Amino acid sequence: MDELAPMISVRNLWKVFGANADKVIDSPLSNLSRTELRAESGNTIAVRDVSFDVAPGEVFVVMGLSGSGKSTLVRCMTRLIEPTRGELNLAGEDILKVDAKRLRELRRSSFSMVFQHFGLLPHRKVIDNIAYSLEINGMEKDKRHARANEVIELVGLHGYGNAYPDQLSGGMQQRVGLARALAVDPKVLFLDEPFSALDPLIRRDMQTEVIRLHHELGKTMVFITHDLAEAVKLGDRIAIMRDGAIVQIGTPEQLVATPADDYVANFVRDFPKSHVMTLRWIARPAQPEDDLTGPILEPSISVKDAARRVLEAGRAVRIMDADHLLGVITAADILAVIAGND
Repeated sequence: MDELAPMISVRNLWKVFGANADKVIDSPLSNLSRTELRAESGNTIAVRDVSFDVAPGEVFVVMGLSGSGKSTLVRCMTRLIEPTRGELNLAGEDILKVDAKRLRELRRSSFSMVFQHFGLLPHRKVIDNIAYSLEINGMEKDKRHARANEVIELVGLHGYGNAYPDQLSGGMQQRVGLARALAVDPKVLFLDEPFSALDPLIRRDMQTEVIRLHHELGKTMVFITHDLAEAVKLGDRIAIMRDGAIVQIGTPEQLVATPADDYVANFVRDFPKSHVMTLRWIARPAQPEDDLTGPILEPSISVKDAARRVLEAGRAVRIMDADHLLGVITAADILAVIAGND
């Protein structure tokens, strides 16, 4: 596969629940609101004509309010729910066209899922929970335990291999779930609100753990959440859903700085722009009157992290990408972003 080709490519994906679902897509019924459609035909459109690509090694976050279709989407992508129509390519293979045998093979080797509810086998030790998918794949015990021990170390469960799930905290149980998903060395990890049942401190630790694992392993991840702070922390790009459709896809910076509509604007309204917007975003072209002898900062620094240095400079700060001057920033530019009136 070409390195530049998407790891995942979704095209015109639909999921309609109810009788004669395929006919709804091609009829005027597809333009009705959910309430109107349900009253008219008894159908519900859970995923509406969704298209996007996910690059190899990217963390792609799908978020939205309850009922927006995000969990249905990820289940369609793994065929836990059968889509009504569309195309879904994983590493160049159309998942929607494979037979049941091939689908089982892909679930065992190419993609893994981590759910909100851990689904651990209570009568099995941690090491055997983690090795379960390898056991299904027919790997002999010594080899699967060796692999399980590798991922036990990877996810920070050293010393807990012989414990049972009920002896672990919620956060540690979710680490077991994450280790189980990683054991088969999948091409893609699908994570459906995996931390929403955890308390805030453990949830933050698990988010940090996902970031660390991503840096170490470079896995492609599709992460489902309803929490914007979690999405911004984890995602290279974020897709925001409403009523089954994707409203906007962009980097955290793009969503916060340039929301596509009022729905997205309301979503990101209370999130501090200075935490995600970078100096590259707010740098303005240098003017003849600007003093270009001031300090130099890199364009990738967030406004929040640069604020003190810019405010203390007392003059324009140059934003340089290597030897190229991208623009300048003054204290007024920083304050405008922090005040939210940029």
